[in-house]
Amino acid sequence: MATELFDKQKTIDLRRKHIGPSCKVFFSHDPIKIVRARGQYMYNEKDEKYLDCINNVAHVGHSHPAVVSAGAKQMELLNTNSRFLHDNLVQYAQRLQATLPDKLSVCYFVNSGSEANDLALRLAWQYSGHKDIITLDNAYHGHVSSLIEISPYKFHQLADREQNPHVHTALSPDVYRGKFREDHPDPATAYADDVKDIVNKAHEKGHKIAAFIAESLQSCGGQVIPPAGYFQKVAQHVRKAGGVVIADEVQVGFGRVGTHFWAFQLQGDDFVPDIVTMGKPIGNGHPMSCVVTTREVAEGFTASGMEYFNTFGGNPVSCAIGMAVLDVIEQENLQGNALEVGTYLTHLLEEMKEKHPLVGDIRGRGLFVGAELVRDRAKRTPATAEAQEVIYRLKEQRILLSADGPHRNVLKFKPPMCFSREDAELAVEKIDQILTDIEAALGMTLPDTAVSEHGSSKRKAHGEENGHHMYSNGKGHSLAPAAKSTKRIRT
Repeated sequence: MATELFDKQKTIDLRRKHIGPSCKVFFSHDPIKIVRARGQYMYNEKDEKYLDCINNVAHVGHSHPAVVSAGAKQMELLNTNSRFLHDNLVQYAQRLQATLPDKLSVCYFVNSGSEANDLALRLAWQYSGHKDIITLDNAYHGHVSSLIEISPYKFHQLADREQNPHVHTALSPDVYRGKFREDHPDPATAYADDVKDIVNKAHEKGHKIAAFIAESLQSCGGQVIPPAGYFQKVAQHVRKAGGVVIADEVQVGFGRVGTHFWAFQLQGDDFVPDIVTMGKPIGNGHPMSCVVTTREVAEGFTASGMEYFNTFGGNPVSCAIGMAVLDVIEQENLQGNALEVGTYLTHLLEEMKEKHPLVGDIRGRGLFVGAELVRDRAKRTPATAEAQEVIYRLKEQRILLSADGPHRNVLKFKPPMCFSREDAELAVEKIDQILTDIEAALGMTLPDTAVSEHGSSKRKAHGEENGHHMYSNGKGHSLAPAAKSTKRIRT
């Protein structure tokens, strides 16, 4: 057990004194003090073990010995900036590019997902010669000023902030809660046409589109899985307007979706972005990230005459760690584990949905899964307070999960990739028990018949979306009234 300098309350007091008040912690009324972690588990100052279902930063597992060793060995030997020749930089770039389509061949190494997305915008502006950016509703792309402006997830919180006139917000391609739902004959085209309309209206005002940026799967937006074909259609409209397509893989890349190494590949081989950004899992907690683009875009960036230099981006230690992460993903078959365990987790959640009226939708790919809670399945009324109750009561049972989405009602699974079937069973078992308790307190039961046509019964089985088979279960059950509960739901 790691030695702690202060008791928990002193740590809290010092944080309040010296750390910015807008820097929040998980479970603010009773935060967890973590002193060490290994694999998919984190340990507090009492050496109590927590199952980590949310830490996609520790992609191959907390404190993975191979990653730690690679960083330590290189640090003992050399660390310097990338203006010196070093094999680690080019070797890692070569290995990273091998996971991508051939067209994406030029790398810029930086230090965070925010820095990567900011650089992606600079590339798009310079290459296209245009200014306007199209982003998705509820999107989050980073914390620097340029990215807050294209992150509705953030700027919607500022009542007095005027949106940048060069930023346009397209509909989130959410077929559960969005404008075009699972009963629409062609939601991909309908959502892509919204982007086309934005392009046309921008042109009418004399604006020109530089880029469309989107997470390949929206995370903070509520674990949104876009319909197959959406990005291809969007790319046609954006490229016709002279813009480029940026795929943000900061949260969903490096094999997390299971069937593919990159989430944008779920759309099919006929979709290749012009720019891909990555971060978080790339260094398993070490601060590094990357922008990968085409030779044409890179040369357009060079044509500005401005040299690009990043002191720490691509340093020998970061690249050694990045290569170790790729090694572990391959050697431990973590992409395969994401597919197997993620499929099993989705199956367990789908079975749980059959018992609980609070569960409106289950969606995800690999170890990127969301469970949306609703108070009414037909109306899809967000169950925000209930979602918060679930995550706080899971914390009491030492399982760490979060709730996100525009209504904070989507339970988010994005654990380390070493997450096991037993971990999935434990997490779902506890959620099942908590939902039973909450529903009893609210007097909620499932109707005897299936969900109405406005509910989620018409939604394609999640394993079949984008052409990838997973578990499906067509059985329907009704929920018998549970015992009364005295638990109060937090708001």
